[in-house]
Amino acid sequence: MKLNRLFNDAKPIEIKEFMTDSRLQLKNSLFFCLKGMVHDGHKFITQAVNNGAVAVVYSDDIDFIDGVEYIKVDNVIFELNRTAAIFFHNPSSKLNMIGVTGTNGKSTIAKTIKELYSLWKPCGYSGTISIEYGVNKEKPDFTTDETVPTLKMLRRMLKANMEACALEVSSQGLDQHRVDALKFDVTIFTNLTHDHLDYHGNLENYYQAKKRLFSLIKPKGCAIINIDDPYGARLFNEINSRKYSYSIYEEADYQAKDIVLSPLTTKFTLIVQEKTYQLETNFVSEFNLSNLLAIIAALHQSGFSIDDIASHLHQLPQVDGRMEVIQEGQNFNVIVDYAHTPDGFEKIYQFAESITSPNNKIISVFGSAGKRDSKKRPILGSISDKYCQMIINFEYFLFIVLL
Repeated sequence: MKLNRLFNDAKPIEIKEFMTDSRLQLKNSLFFCLKGMVHDGHKFITQAVNNGAVAVVYSDDIDFIDGVEYIKVDNVIFELNRTAAIFFHNPSSKLNMIGVTGTNGKSTIAKTIKELYSLWKPCGYSGTISIEYGVNKEKPDFTTDETVPTLKMLRRMLKANMEACALEVSSQGLDQHRVDALKFDVTIFTNLTHDHLDYHGNLENYYQAKKRLFSLIKPKGCAIINIDDPYGARLFNEINSRKYSYSIYEEADYQAKDIVLSPLTTKFTLIVQEKTYQLETNFVSEFNLSNLLAIIAALHQSGFSIDDIASHLHQLPQVDGRMEVIQEGQNFNVIVDYAHTPDGFEKIYQFAESITSPNNKIISVFGSAGKRDSKKRPILGSISDKYCQMIINFEYFLFIVLL
């Protein structure tokens, strides 16, 4: 593509690739001087040129190199997203895009939407667990990757004849404008609780980052919001897009009532548009039922009937490490979950308590590895002590064994 198709006043130089990492060798590329948390792209222009950049988009004062086209802009990240959408032929406009954000539940919702959607039409998935489209499965670098890798991924999905994509959208990805080149048909807000405060500083900043997703809705798109969550109720009142609520406690567009929990199944009454449906699912726990309401709403707003959706809820595929029930013939229950926030711990322990007889024990194996948000660790320990008869510290996953 010629550079003057991206910037009107630029020379008609042939651009074959976008570069945001000066270490990559990309011939005939357009380099964007992005400012990150640690590094500033303006300091790496020489390296970028040596590795194939023929044009540079910048905002600060720099030294020029002969033979290179320079384009000064006010906001480099804005121009990256604007031009990348053009350069990569706006792939999100050709897909039914379903974006999921929230502290907890993103992976369960997005992955299950992909599995159910694919029963009728081909759908891809990208998130913490994997990137999947058709027979292809890739390992992700981030929950929400940067602009160029994300657009390239969507192009691969289109080439593989996908018609939709369920995408996990992280708060950091939103704050860093990684999905600004995309537009969404359906956006989902699950909840917002204590997490990532080492990055955002406070819950208000965290909320404002999440809220950015709902400014990226297509003209005929919609928002699906959990109004049981205080921040969800606030968001529902603050946005002007077409919107639908879901709840297990309040009247909502998608509501669950008469909930009966057990170790292996959940029975409930679904109310949608004044119609009731008696349903049973292998999704266990109250908070996973909340996730299921978001899934049902997203599929329904994507054009699938409630009856068709309901016919597949009794045997949903388990999502790895997300309320994953382990059955190997043992006479006790084992659940593996990715819970890593105070709210996640509280809810999974409450479910464990609800299905455990008074004479039995709750044994928890958990950890909080890495350097991120270490202030939540004593909170996690305190919550575990509140519910469990035995605690074993380990890493990454939370294991609950009910004896």
